[in-house]
Amino acid sequence: MTDYPIPFFLASLLILWVAGQIGLYWRRKRPMNDEERADFAVVQGASLTLLGLIIGFSFSMALGRYDQRKNYEEAEANAIGTEYVRAGLLPAADASAVQALLTKYTDLRILYYETSEGDSLRKINADTAQLQTQLWSAVQVPVKAQQTPVMTLVASGMNDVLNSQGYTQAAWWYRIPAEAWGLMLIIAICCSISIGYATRTPKAKAGVLYALPLVVSISLLLIADIDSPRGGLIHVVPQNLVSLSQSLPH
Repeated sequence: MTDYPIPFFLASLLILWVAGQIGLYWRRKRPMNDEERADFAVVQGASLTLLGLIIGFSFSMALGRYDQRKNYEEAEANAIGTEYVRAGLLPAADASAVQALLTKYTDLRILYYETSEGDSLRKINADTAQLQTQLWSAVQVPVKAQQTPVMTLVASGMNDVLNSQGYTQAAWWYRIPAEAWGLMLIIAICCSISIGYATRTPKAKAGVLYALPLVVSISLLLIADIDSPRGGLIHVVPQNLVSLSQSLPH
C-alpha cells in the first residue's frame, strides 16, 4: 500500500477521521468528569508525543534510505566510468568489446532507475544479469591470457561495477518495515480516538477532529513517498548515469 502514496494518504485520512468520530460517539455515551479529564489529559499528551517521535524517526529512516539510493547511483556511475577507461588497457579487440558492453550496460542501468512497471522491470533485471555475465566473460579471457598487475586492475574494476549494482539493488529493497507502519497507524488511531473523546463543544469538533487526521496523514504521505523508490513523486534521478552515458560514444 505504501508504494502508492496518494491512495495511502486518502485511506489513512479516512481511517483517522473515523477513529475521531468513534471517540466523539464514546464521549456522548460516557462523558468524563473533571477528575477523569485531568488524568486523561496526561495519557493523551503522552500518546501524541509518542506519535510525533515515531513519525520523526520514520521520516529520518526514509530520508536515510533515499540518501543511500542517491549515493549508490553516484558510486555506480563512477565504477562504470572508471572501468570504461581501464578497459582501454586491454588488447584492442577486447577493449572495444568491453567498452561497447559497458555503454549498453549504462543505458540499461538508467532504465532501471526510470522504470516503474513490474513487467518492464523484470525484463530489465533479466537483461542486466545477462549483460553482467557477458561483461565478466569479456574481461576474464584477456586477464587469464595475461596475468599482469595491469590486467588485475581491469578485473578489479569490473568487479566494482558488478558489486555496485548489488549495493544499489539492496538499497532499493530495504524499506521501512511493515511493523513500523502498523505501529504508527495504531498509535495515530488511538490519538484520534482520544481527541474525539476529549472534545467538548461542536465548535472544537469541527476543527480538532479534522486537524489531527489531516496533519498525520500528510506526514505519512511524505514518509511513504520518500520511502517508495518507484511510487509517488519523489524519485532518485540517475543524473550521474545519464551524464556518463552522454559522454560515452554510442
